[in-house]
Amino acid sequence: MPTKIALPKGRLLRKTAALLQKADWGLDEYHSKLSFYHPKSQKFPELGIKVLHERDIPIQVAVGNYDLGICSLDWLEELMVKYPSSALVRVNTLPYGRYGLYVVASRSQAVSTVEEVKALPGKVRIASEYPNLAESFALKNRLGWFSIFPVWGAAEGYPPENAELALVSARTAAEIAGWGMVPVSKVLDSNACLIANRNSWESSDLGEVVRSIGTLASIAGEPVPAQETAVPMAPGPRSIPEVTDESVRLALPDGHQQQPTVKLLDRAGIRLDDYPSETGNRRPSINVDGVSVKVIRPQDMPLQVANGNFDLAITGRDWLAEHLYQFPSSPVNKLLDLGFGKVRMVAVVSQQLAVDDAIGLRKLSGQWAVQLRIASEYIHIADKYARDKHLGRYRVIPTWGATEAFLPEDADVLIENTETGRTIARHNLKIIDTIFESTACLIGNTGTAMNTIKRQRIDTIVERLRTATEEA
Repeated sequence: MPTKIALPKGRLLRKTAALLQKADWGLDEYHSKLSFYHPKSQKFPELGIKVLHERDIPIQVAVGNYDLGICSLDWLEELMVKYPSSALVRVNTLPYGRYGLYVVASRSQAVSTVEEVKALPGKVRIASEYPNLAESFALKNRLGWFSIFPVWGAAEGYPPENAELALVSARTAAEIAGWGMVPVSKVLDSNACLIANRNSWESSDLGEVVRSIGTLASIAGEPVPAQETAVPMAPGPRSIPEVTDESVRLALPDGHQQQPTVKLLDRAGIRLDDYPSETGNRRPSINVDGVSVKVIRPQDMPLQVANGNFDLAITGRDWLAEHLYQFPSSPVNKLLDLGFGKVRMVAVVSQQLAVDDAIGLRKLSGQWAVQLRIASEYIHIADKYARDKHLGRYRVIPTWGATEAFLPEDADVLIENTETGRTIARHNLKIIDTIFESTACLIGNTGTAMNTIKRQRIDTIVERLRTATEEA
């Protein structure tokens, strides 16, 4: 069988493309404006290449879907710290993608060492998109009473109100200081690396591909353990807005939904300072008394509202549905449809698959001796769809993006959102079902008791946004 390699999208894409260009791979469709996940190599025409989200690459290489992969060491360690017997070999260290993983605290907490963290009263909450490494840090340092809050990103925004610590990636301590954080401990020095499936490494001839990339720091095969060292505290104060029992805590989205959110808030007479932020500020000021604002990932908002960390949030109906399918009794409700950010949640298959709807998919899967593979970022929506459509034996494959790349080799069906369907068609895929339509929405926690002043403030914000939406 031909060798298969997984290449990263996102932050490593540009430098990985430059590296492979120097290696004379002659890649097409692998560049910073990537919208195609199946590039070809002139140098290795038989090489199977896929472009995946970086976090998916160690998993896909470990299960044997790919022989080789390029990813950051942090995502390799995130997998290995929980599954140390995974069939992975770290082959080469690559000369780019350098940054560190730091445990950080808010500057307002006056905490800068692990010993000071251990002296904090009560539970130590750690927010991170690296939950396995965060738990490993807590256990190794004997923090005692702690809890890990997995988030999709923007973990630096959670301390001090919603967590005591965050485990984040940063290039320098100065970058951390710019977030209003102080580094408590460095958990890992990360960089790009070439990894291999252990079985492929031992039984297949991968030498020509590996040599073309370059032997920079050949590793014997065992993952390098994370090293925890203290780092100096970055000086300088940074104020955190005071939040009282009467304050309304509002979560706003980062990413591509920021501009339409700003337009809606402007129509409602709500002005924000430094949103979107060029400096990464996640606490913009607002011209409404008694309201504090924090910018986080829309994927995290339903759970954060359910946990009582926020009173209101602007997210997508897709992420609200994902949350409610997992936690049907959650106190989070949609308060208002905001109308922008419209996408369809769809079921997608390869053009080569002879089905046109869910009924055809059910009939086809009933003829297969193996489980139907359903890939999605929305694992609970995917699970519910498979059950509602009686798709028989199936398994859901969690992904972190670039889901179109999984078909047809690594999955049979995608549950994905799409605005126009053009990206799906470009990848030789077709939509066989629309599950629901999603737009941005305002959500709130309906199960939280609150005082009269806070309730009035929430009602005022909801009505101002309702009027602004109707005027759009």
